[in-house]
Amino acid sequence: MARGGKSVCVLEKRHVLGGAAVTEEIIPGYKFSRCSYVLSLLRPQILKDLELKKYGLKLHMRDPNSFTPMLEDPSPSTGVPRSLLIGSDHSKTYQQIAQFSAKDAEAYFRYEDKLTSLVEALQPILDSPPPNIHKLTSGSLQEKWREWRDAVKPLVTVGRRLNVDIPSFYEMITSPATKVLDKWFESEPLKATLATDAVIGAMISPHSSGSSYVLLHHVMGELEGRKGAWGYVEGGMGALSDCLAQSAKDKGVEIFTNQPVAHIESRDGKVTGVVTADGREIHASTVLSNATPHVTFTQLMSKGDLPSEFYDEVRAIDYTSPVTKINVAVNTLPNFLAAPNTPDNQPLPHHQCTIHLNCESTDLIHQAYLSAQQGEWFHRPVIEMTIPSSKDLTLAPEGHHVVLLFTMYTPYELSGGRQWDDVTRGQYADCVFDSIERYAPGFKESVVGRDILTPPDLERTFGLTGGNIFHGAMALDQLYLTRPTPKFSGSVTPVQGLYICGSGAHPGGGVMGSPGRLAALQALQRRR
Repeated sequence: MARGGKSVCVLEKRHVLGGAAVTEEIIPGYKFSRCSYVLSLLRPQILKDLELKKYGLKLHMRDPNSFTPMLEDPSPSTGVPRSLLIGSDHSKTYQQIAQFSAKDAEAYFRYEDKLTSLVEALQPILDSPPPNIHKLTSGSLQEKWREWRDAVKPLVTVGRRLNVDIPSFYEMITSPATKVLDKWFESEPLKATLATDAVIGAMISPHSSGSSYVLLHHVMGELEGRKGAWGYVEGGMGALSDCLAQSAKDKGVEIFTNQPVAHIESRDGKVTGVVTADGREIHASTVLSNATPHVTFTQLMSKGDLPSEFYDEVRAIDYTSPVTKINVAVNTLPNFLAAPNTPDNQPLPHHQCTIHLNCESTDLIHQAYLSAQQGEWFHRPVIEMTIPSSKDLTLAPEGHHVVLLFTMYTPYELSGGRQWDDVTRGQYADCVFDSIERYAPGFKESVVGRDILTPPDLERTFGLTGGNIFHGAMALDQLYLTRPTPKFSGSVTPVQGLYICGSGAHPGGGVMGSPGRLAALQALQRRR
């Protein structure tokens, strides 16, 4: 927007810039990526256009990328329980999977190639707005041409690229993850490890229809030119936000923290500006909201300023979340029974991975989901552990580490009228730590401090409605033409000059940047 000649200011509600992509020193000496914690989905052209490397962005690549230890008796051949370590090295990954199934070891890289081909075909629509059906069918000739050029043409390109894979793609976006994975594999540890990507951040089971799309969404990214790769940002995710901010400031953008917006003003169907919580009026003919659609339209706007049908559609968006994020400071590296630490206690390859716990089978994941439907947490919660300090030495004192736990399934509302308070938070965290202790004895004793964010905490702290990290469920009925609503997909809204630029707009959640880029481009196009 600033490069397009517009005067731009950014209003950040919290004291720290970045929304959910922040680094916070909750425990002195330990820097946590408090909400989002790994990077992959950020669109390459954004990284390039905003010159983020120039502004200090440094990435730590992860390879191998996935580690799943087993809770079982030690193997007679190795003296330790089995584990599954997956990375880019074909030979090593083959050997790891073959422990459980030689057939699966043969199939794994074909499966990866299939996902990659589907994702490659989808790239054009990740960087293009969805079609505006009203303009496409009832607009002027100029509007129809613009919709064809900007939205329909990329969709046709996707169809041509998919070609004979269209049935596979349709199956991927509609099927349960277990149906897809069962076609490819037979071993439960591998299927469960892969299934976590299908459900992560979503209140769905691997058996839920459409869950395999979320699996596809999580391999859409790339890092340092490597498709599907994930990595850590040095300094935590807040360092990415800082680089974005510095790039923006150098282009003339003004940024203000501790400036929550109380109301978005409009008149005669056109946005006129915003009013901050301290009563300051900022007049503007264009407003981009990075808040969720629910917050934007039901909390920051008057109901009477919106079409009633649109308002009802916004209220119907599903924001259900299963996520509790626990950030932990520890005084030593976790020591897994299935992969013991070396005497010098230095990080090993598996410490840099996403570590999957309580993921020996898809049934365990499903049982955790069913418990959440009853307002309870399962005694073996699904845990994705990352230890970014295994790669980034700036995050913790020497020899100490930050351990980030992305856990599921925790309901927003607990059964029996219980509330998420210090007691229930502590009880759940203790349940998580008890699980970790079974895989890595000594973990509980190593804990220096912890920060627990349940779904209501994520909503209250970061403005994530329902605690949903995607700004709305990534289900087929809330994607593309229906994200955020069926009548107004993409970033455009019924209020002229007001745009949604966060994950609640197409193409959806994750630290991607694409919704913001598309919103800015559409706003600039309108202003020309």
